[in-house]
Amino acid sequence: MRSFWPLWIAVALVIAPLAMGWQDVMAVEVFWTFAVASVLGVLGTLAWGLRWFRWPDRLEAVARLDASLPGRPIAAIADSQAIGSGDAASEAVWQAHLARMEARTHEARMVEPDLKLSTRDPYGLRYSALLFLVVSLLFGSLWRVTLPSDIGTGNGQGLVTGPVWEGWIEPPAYTGRPSLYLADIPQGPLAVPQGSQITLRLYGEVGALTVAETVSGRTADIGSASDAQQSFAVMQAGKLAIAGPGGAEWAISVIPDLPPNVSLNGPIDADATGEFSQPFTASDDFGVTAGSATIALDLDRVTRLHGLTIAPDARELLVIDLPMPFNGDRSAFDEVLIENLSEHPLANLPVTITLEVTDASGQMTRSEAEPLILPGRRFFQPLARAVVEQRRDLLWSRDNARRVLMLLRAVSHRPEDIFTNQTTFLRLRVLLRRLDALDGNGLTVEEQDEIALALWELAVQLEDGTLADARERLRRAQERLSEAMRNGASDAEIAELMQELREATEDYLNMLAQQAEPSEDGADEPSTAEQDSMSVTQDELQALMDRIQELMEEGRMAEAAELMERLNELMENLQVTQSEGGNGPQSPGQRSKQELQDTLREQQDLSDEAFRDLQEQFNPGQPGQQQQPGQEGEPGQQGQQGQPGQQGQPGQQGEGQGTGSEGQDGQQSDTGPGGEGQDQTGEGTLADRQQSLRDELDRQRGNLPGLTGEEAEAARRALERAEGAMDGAEEALRDGNLGRAIDRQAEAMDALREGLRNLGQALAQNETQEPGEGQQTGDATGRVEPLRRDPLGRQLGNTGQYGSDDNMLQGEDIYRRAEELLDEIRRRAAEQERPEGELDYLKRLLERF
Repeated sequence: MRSFWPLWIAVALVIAPLAMGWQDVMAVEVFWTFAVASVLGVLGTLAWGLRWFRWPDRLEAVARLDASLPGRPIAAIADSQAIGSGDAASEAVWQAHLARMEARTHEARMVEPDLKLSTRDPYGLRYSALLFLVVSLLFGSLWRVTLPSDIGTGNGQGLVTGPVWEGWIEPPAYTGRPSLYLADIPQGPLAVPQGSQITLRLYGEVGALTVAETVSGRTADIGSASDAQQSFAVMQAGKLAIAGPGGAEWAISVIPDLPPNVSLNGPIDADATGEFSQPFTASDDFGVTAGSATIALDLDRVTRLHGLTIAPDARELLVIDLPMPFNGDRSAFDEVLIENLSEHPLANLPVTITLEVTDASGQMTRSEAEPLILPGRRFFQPLARAVVEQRRDLLWSRDNARRVLMLLRAVSHRPEDIFTNQTTFLRLRVLLRRLDALDGNGLTVEEQDEIALALWELAVQLEDGTLADARERLRRAQERLSEAMRNGASDAEIAELMQELREATEDYLNMLAQQAEPSEDGADEPSTAEQDSMSVTQDELQALMDRIQELMEEGRMAEAAELMERLNELMENLQVTQSEGGNGPQSPGQRSKQELQDTLREQQDLSDEAFRDLQEQFNPGQPGQQQQPGQEGEPGQQGQQGQPGQQGQPGQQGEGQGTGSEGQDGQQSDTGPGGEGQDQTGEGTLADRQQSLRDELDRQRGNLPGLTGEEAEAARRALERAEGAMDGAEEALRDGNLGRAIDRQAEAMDALREGLRNLGQALAQNETQEPGEGQQTGDATGRVEPLRRDPLGRQLGNTGQYGSDDNMLQGEDIYRRAEELLDEIRRRAAEQERPEGELDYLKRLLERF
């Protein structure tokens, strides 16, 4: 290797150009110069190798083998004992040493040769020569390397002794089939894919070989049958013949490229958000390359009512790309088209869907048009459904703009009855003004799309309310707390993040409660689905979050993360239900919350009626508010008027009840202070109901559970403010000042909401249970129960009292033990660095004893 590697390089550099056929295009002078240089190079490298080559002798071979063994055992065996000869013990040791060395020689193996030439060939010439040789063998032939007397003529005729030919058949690349060398294929029938390319080369005297074929179907640009190089595509079955010495003939048949197939593979499926799934199947003999679905309006199946009676605007067909497999075989596959076209003008309208696929050869196939209703998002809120319907009419035709404007104005005529908040009402008003301004000059397509987008966003906001915002805030708070668990946050950061999570959870629960609807049948018993599901109260959620914070502060992040995951699952699957019966007896705190919620609804009803009376004073002839003789109530509530027992009492629910009471009082008197007639009588009735509601709130304040803490005090102060605002509203109603009464009623409702919020926090965070409300420390499922621990971390007993039920004072001197405990409590209460909650608890213990 080290002596003759230059020789191998020279030989490779000589063979490579000859195998590639360079000699066919070289001039004679250039070829002989190359030949002389090649001979000199080969002889020179051979002489250099012979000079440096030396065959190793036996001793060198033995020494190399001995060096590869530990302790050089071969040399050790050849040694003789230098000292200790004649001593039996020394000779025994020497013989043992020789035996051990001899045993090592039996482990000898051939020494691997060192073939590295990097020090002798730093530029890698051997690799370059090897690359040239490999390329020449791949793309050339050793048959071209002949005697020097037969090459170098420059015309290529010296390659053979007579005329020869060579040819290839190359199928289209998308078929995945290999190229065929015609010289290796026997004559006779031959099947090739349609579109295969045939290339023929004829060598020798011109005219000695000719080509005849009927497979290309060519009628123009046909060259001579004796051309040295010919190429054409197989488009039909026929014959291919090479006439002349060594000729051949084949009967070629065409393997057709069949068009692809596509069809729907099942019914369309959609969810409430409008996302649909349409399965389909496609196949092709060599594979499908692309596909699309075309959705067109099926005008014959459209119910031409309301805004759809006029002709629709011309729109381009909706074309959607079909999903293709990323890997694997595309000759036959099943896929699912998943899209959400809720915002498209064709949503919820009859359409036809046509699938179209294309193969690699450009063949295209369309499926039959399948009729269906294009799925869209389902809206359940009545106003949102009305807005979406008018959006559909606007997108149907721009000529519907005036009709949409008038209908939306009519729908929003009495906003206090249908809008849940002022934001959505203002958005609709701005949108209607914008539509009115644009309609005067004629809507353009861009303006039509702009108004349609605004209507869609308004409908989504009406449907979801601010629940989506509350859910997103809760998700962000959960993610931030999870990140803090992973990064090891400080106690201050943990407390801040937990407070953010509590506020986000409370807002989310409030939004769920506002959007929750009671069951239609009004039954008190829970449904089967509710019985099968696990119920969780807000107090339990608060206790779970307290436990998470406690574990994080103790550094037990793994357990905290597990509870956090459990909390996330609860919030994802949470549904707020409203029922009067409930699932069991309510605690005094829960009863107080329920009564305050009823009071808040009653106050809302009173405020709504006062607002309608105020509207009637300023717009006595306004359409939709004029009362019919003998029907003094609101529209839709006449059936309740005049019935006995409908006088609104504190704690009762329902707007219809209050309206019926108003109708009764309206029949008792036609005049009142100020000569306002029915209005004044109605004001007096509202004032009496406001007084009853204030008295009921006073009773509820007296029945509040004995809670302690800042939240409990804040709840009491808020309820005092609510009672004062109710008192002011009553005085304003008796004085006939409806505007001031409505303002005071709004103050009362805000104070009631604040009181409810603080009461819920007090119930969740208060350390003292009410007598008779004993709970166990946990249930069978192991979930965290509220109020499980006191500020000192002690578990609740089975009777609901702090501490243990067991007798802890075992012994005779129990009074001394009590004195020691009292001293310990005093000592800990004097340590101001303790947490504030613990200090408050210790102070309460000292005040008790």
